[in-house]
Amino acid sequence: MQQQWRTRSRPRPQDDHSALVNPEQPMPPQPEPTDGGASSAIPLQALRPQHHASAIPSSTLSTPPQQQQQQQPFRRVLTQTSHSPFADPFSNVAPSFDIPSYSSFIQDPTNLARQQSIYSVMSRKSRASIISNPDLEPEGVYSYYPHQTPKRPEPEPEPEPEPEPVFRVQLEDYNPPPPDSPVLPPPRVLPGEIPERQERRYKTKKNVKLTDGNLVLECPVPPHYLDRQALQKGQEWEFMRYSAVTCDPNDFKSENYTLRPTMWNRETEIFIVVTMYNEGVELFAETMHGIMKNIRHLCSRNNSRVWGEGAWEKVVVCIVADGRKKCHPQVYNYLAAMGVYQEGVAKREVNGKEVQAHIYEYTTQVTIDADMKTTESKSSEYVPVQIMFCLKEKNAKKLNSHRWFFNAFGAVINPNVCVLLDAGTRPGPTSIYQLWKAFDLNSNVAGACGEIKPVKGAAGKLLLNPLVAAQNFEYKMNNILDKPLESVIGYISVLPGAFSAYRYKALLSSPETPNEGPLVSYFKGEKPSPDSGIFDANMYLAEDRILCFELVAKKDNAWTLRYVKAAWAATDVPDNVPELISQRRRWLNGTFFVALFSIVHFGKIYKSDHAYWRKLLFHIQLIYNILSIIFSWFAIANIYLTFYILANSMVFPENSPGGRSDVFRVVFIVLNYIYQFLVIAVFVLSMGNRPTGSRILYTTAMIFFAVLMMYMTFCAIWMTYLGISKALESGTTTLSAVLDDPTFRNVILSLASTYGLYLFGSILYLEPWHMVTSFVQYLCMMPSYVNVLNVYAFCNTHDVSWGTKGDTLENMDLGVAKTSGKGTSGAEVTINVPTEEKDINDSYQAALESLLDRAEETKEKRDAKTKQEDYYKAFRTRLVVLWCASNGLLVGIISYSGSDLTGSYDQRSKLYLGIVLWSVAFLSFIRFVGSVTYIFLRLITGELRCKVRGRGKGDDEGKNSDGTSEEPHGDGMVLKGGFEKSSS
Repeated sequence: MQQQWRTRSRPRPQDDHSALVNPEQPMPPQPEPTDGGASSAIPLQALRPQHHASAIPSSTLSTPPQQQQQQQPFRRVLTQTSHSPFADPFSNVAPSFDIPSYSSFIQDPTNLARQQSIYSVMSRKSRASIISNPDLEPEGVYSYYPHQTPKRPEPEPEPEPEPEPVFRVQLEDYNPPPPDSPVLPPPRVLPGEIPERQERRYKTKKNVKLTDGNLVLECPVPPHYLDRQALQKGQEWEFMRYSAVTCDPNDFKSENYTLRPTMWNRETEIFIVVTMYNEGVELFAETMHGIMKNIRHLCSRNNSRVWGEGAWEKVVVCIVADGRKKCHPQVYNYLAAMGVYQEGVAKREVNGKEVQAHIYEYTTQVTIDADMKTTESKSSEYVPVQIMFCLKEKNAKKLNSHRWFFNAFGAVINPNVCVLLDAGTRPGPTSIYQLWKAFDLNSNVAGACGEIKPVKGAAGKLLLNPLVAAQNFEYKMNNILDKPLESVIGYISVLPGAFSAYRYKALLSSPETPNEGPLVSYFKGEKPSPDSGIFDANMYLAEDRILCFELVAKKDNAWTLRYVKAAWAATDVPDNVPELISQRRRWLNGTFFVALFSIVHFGKIYKSDHAYWRKLLFHIQLIYNILSIIFSWFAIANIYLTFYILANSMVFPENSPGGRSDVFRVVFIVLNYIYQFLVIAVFVLSMGNRPTGSRILYTTAMIFFAVLMMYMTFCAIWMTYLGISKALESGTTTLSAVLDDPTFRNVILSLASTYGLYLFGSILYLEPWHMVTSFVQYLCMMPSYVNVLNVYAFCNTHDVSWGTKGDTLENMDLGVAKTSGKGTSGAEVTINVPTEEKDINDSYQAALESLLDRAEETKEKRDAKTKQEDYYKAFRTRLVVLWCASNGLLVGIISYSGSDLTGSYDQRSKLYLGIVLWSVAFLSFIRFVGSVTYIFLRLITGELRCKVRGRGKGDDEGKNSDGTSEEPHGDGMVLKGGFEKSSS
C-alpha cells in the first residue's frame, strides 16, 4: 500500500497545544475552579503543570504496517497505565492527523484500521524552526526508516535584513544531535513508576529591534500561571518586560530608558523600595506579604479622593538586589512564582557594553506568604501589584541600591512619596498608609518614620534571650521618649532606612544649585573623593542621618521630619554577641561623627526658611545633643566611677550589712581587678580580633558586667536604706530631712526619677509590658553597652566598610591555557612556552646578569590605598589614646584618696555622683516633656482624626468600607522653588 505522507499544520505561538489534537477526538475535561474563582491558600506544588496523554507531544513516531509484528514488545510498553499525570512513558509520542484516536489505539492495538495508520517523525530542526520563526513552514516529516524519507522542499530565499539595529538574542542553549542520529524511543518505565521529567531545550535565536538603542524584551508569562488569574487579557498581564541597563544610574533617564508606569501614563503616589543582599526567602516573603496587605488596604479606602478601587495603579514596588550572584536562589524562585522573574532572559552584554542591572517589570496577581502559600487575585482578597525587580550585576552596597532607586527609577516615575524598606522588615497592615498620611496632612513634611518593633516570636519566646530583651526595651524607650521629642522639634536625627519615607521632590536639588542638595550629599559616601578623610568616611556609615540634617537645613526651605506612632514595622534583631557588636560598631561610629557634623554645620539652619520659634527649638536640640555627646565620650569613666563609689562605700563597718566589712572589702577588691582586666582585654581584642573569633571572651565580659550591675544596684538600695534609717533614728521624719541625706538625694532620687519617667511614659502610651519583660535585662546590659560595644566601636574607627566582601579584580599578568580539542591521549590545551634553544639561553643569561648586577635598591613607595589605610589606622590610634587619657584622668581625679584636689574623696565622690545621676534624670525629663507634647499635638494636629487648616477643596470625608475614617488631602501653598508649604 502506498504511503501517504502528511505534514502537520503549523501552530501559532499563542495557540494552545490542544489545537493540534485530532478534532474528532473529544478533549479531556479541564479542571475548573472549585469555588467559582476563589482560591485562598494554594501550595506552590499546585502550580506545577499537569501532563495528560491527550496533549500533543514534541515528536511523532512512524511505523510501517508490515513491521507491526516486530514491534509487539515495544507496543506492550504503551499499554502500561498509571494514575500519575506523568505515567505515560510516551509523552513525547503522538499520532498524525489521519488517526481518529490515539488513546483508543493504545487500548486496542489489534485494530487493523488503526494498524495501517502512519506515525511520522518530525525532525528537531523542523520544530526549532517553527518555534524560532512562525512564518516558516516545517522542513518536512521524515520516516523512522531513512530509505522512505521523501525529498525536502527547497527553502524559500530569506528576505534582506532591515537596516535598523538589531540584537541577536539566544534565549536558551541547546546542542542538536547530528542529522544521521536515530530517533530513539523513550527509556523503559517499570509498572507503577513515575518517569522522570526530561527537559527539552531549543536553541532559539531572534532578531530583536533595540528600543532607542536599548535591549527591551516583552516575554510571555507562563500560561499555567496566567490560567489561574482573574485578569488574563492585555499586555500588562500576558507579558513580563525585561530591560538590560548598560549605563550608570544617573544616566538612566538620559539614555532613554523607560518604565511601564510612565508608558501607561500612570501617576505614582507611593514608590516602595525593598533593598536586599543575601536574605533568605522567608525574610523576603515576610516583607513582600506585608506590602501586599498595605496595598490591599489602600484599595479598600472607598471614600478617599486619592485611594479606593484601582489604587494599586498608584503604587509601584521596586525590589533592588545587590548582586546577581549574592541573591539567594530561592528568592529567584519566589519571584518566578509571582510571574516577575524568568530564567534565561537576562544578558551579560549588549553591543559590547556590560550590563549593569537587569530590570524585570510585571504586574503580579499572586501573593506568597512566609509559609509559601499562594493567594491569587481571583479570591478578591488581594489586588494586583506593580513590581519592578532590579537585579544588579555586581555587588555595590546598599547606597548604590538607593541611587538606582532615587536617581534612576525615581527620575522616570517622579513619585510623590518614597517608602524605604529592608528585606526582612515586615510593615504593619496599614503602616504605609499611615506614613503617607503624614505627608498628605502637612505638605511641609519632607520625611517620616514609624515605630520599629523587634520580632519577639510566638508568645514572646525570643525575650528569653537577654540580648533580644535588652534591645526590645531599648527600641521601646526610643520610640516613647526620643522620637516624639525630636518630632515635636521638627528634626529627627535619623529616619531608619529599614522603615521610613521621604517626599521625593524635597530630596531633589534646586535648579540654581544642581550640585548641592540632600541626595547629592547622601550619595557622596558611595564613592568618597581622594580628599575625604576618616571623619567623612565614618560619618557616611550613618548616611541616613546626613540625609535628615540636609533636609531640615535645606536652603530657602522649611522642611520638617515627623514620627508617626501609628505606623510600625517588625524586624529581626541580633540574637548573639558577635552580630550585636558588629551592628553597633557602624551605628555608634556613624552616630558620633554625624552628631559632630550637625553641631559644626549648625549655621546652615539660619539659611533655611524656618520660623523663628522653630529655630529656637533647634537651638534647644543643639544643647541637648552637645550634652549627649559629652556623656557619651565620658561614659566609660562614668560607669566605672559609679561602680567604684558604690562598692567602696560598703567596705566601711558602719555601712556594711551585719558589720562584715572585711567580706565586702574582699568582694570590692576582686571585682575591681576583674573589671579592669576585662576592660583591658576588650581593648586588646577590639584592636585586632573579629567578634566572631573572640565570641567566648566577649560573652564572658558581658556576663561579668551583668553581675556587676546587679551588685551595684544592691549597694545603691542598701545605702539608701541606711540613710533613711539614720534619719528616722534621729527623730527627724520630715521630708526635708530625708532629702538632706546626700546618698538618698544623689542616688535613689535621681535613679527613681529616671526609671520612674520610663514607667510613667510607658503607661501614658499604653505600652507598659516591656517594663515587666525587658527592664531587668536592659539594666544588666547597661555596662556592656559602654564597656564592650563602645570600646569596640572606637577601636575600629578605621574600619569604614559596610561588610561587602570579595575581590572583583582579575589578574591579567599570566597567560591562559586554551582548550584546542582532544588528542590521542585525552584533552589538549594550547599554551605559550619557550622552546627554542636561543630563547632558553637568553633567559638564563639574563637571570645571571641580574644576579650579578647589584644595583642600588630604591625605597618602596606606598600606593594610595596603603597610604589611606595607614592614615585611617593612625587616626584610630590617636582617637583611642585621647579617649582613654581623658577618661583615665577623670577616674584619677575622682578616685584620688587624698584631700588635695578640691576637698576629700568623700566630698568629690558625692558631688560627682550627684552631677552624673541628676544630669541623666534631667535629660530624661526633657525627653518625657517632649513625649507628652507629642501626644498633645496628635490630638490637635490631625493624626488622631482632627481638623487642620489649609485643607484643599474637594476632599472627601466619611467612613470607608472597613469602618475607618479618611483623612483630608492637604493641597498646601506653593512657595519659591516650586516646593510646597502647608498653610497651617
